[in-house]
Amino acid sequence: MNEVNGKIVEIKRVPSPNPRVLLKEITYLSNGLRVKGLLAEPKDEQEYDGFLYLRGGIKNVGMVRPARIAQFAQEGFIVFAPYYRGNKGGEGNEDFAGEDREDAFSAYMLLKALPRVKDIHIFGFSRGGVMALLTGIMFPDAASLVTWGGVSDMNLTYYEREDLRKMMKRVIGGTPEKFPERYQERTPLYQLEKLQAPVLIIHGVKDENVSVEHAYRLERRLRALVKPVESWYFDEFTHYFPPAINRKVVFDLTNWMKKHSKK
Repeated sequence: MNEVNGKIVEIKRVPSPNPRVLLKEITYLSNGLRVKGLLAEPKDEQEYDGFLYLRGGIKNVGMVRPARIAQFAQEGFIVFAPYYRGNKGGEGNEDFAGEDREDAFSAYMLLKALPRVKDIHIFGFSRGGVMALLTGIMFPDAASLVTWGGVSDMNLTYYEREDLRKMMKRVIGGTPEKFPERYQERTPLYQLEKLQAPVLIIHGVKDENVSVEHAYRLERRLRALVKPVESWYFDEFTHYFPPAINRKVVFDLTNWMKKHSKK
């Protein structure tokens, strides 16, 4: 990994939807590329745990939303959410948990270098679930890891989501039958022995974007390895939770993270 990964090269203030939270668009280095992301900090001088927010989707689908990032910052975290390479003026091309995982790794290093940040927690939503697990495997010092509606198996995503197959073949370079190793290297289930952080799995049982089978496979594998894991399944919900429930889950999961802080 490049030693300048995570180095900040540009900071731009952006409007915040929350008067208690400061938002900045950050340009940082990731394996030689200038990549962008959003930083949200509570407006005071206190130290906080870091929160690495790994978005779902690809390109403009699932893009980082300032209100969502500010929502987590308001719970008492310094939050950084990479856009991933090739987005919003960043260099390179996103490749769906391939080399763009380096953007998450470099974002972790960026957070770690911030003077007000103590422990770092990793959060992934949807496709960000894979990114979060890969990052947790790379950085065993992470305090905790949460995956919400998260992908855990890229093969399963290919077969479940007919609407994504064309994009996945283009970005990954072919089908799982033709290039099984490319799908396997994007599937963290095969590397969970290296994961040290406690894991919280959140999933709506009626999710049709990322089936609950992703959560079940992840939980089974973690339990087989005797890794610390907790799961919150919501029988009545899909990929998106109603606003009031969403706020409650955000409150609960951030409290879960704080209980796993090391410092």
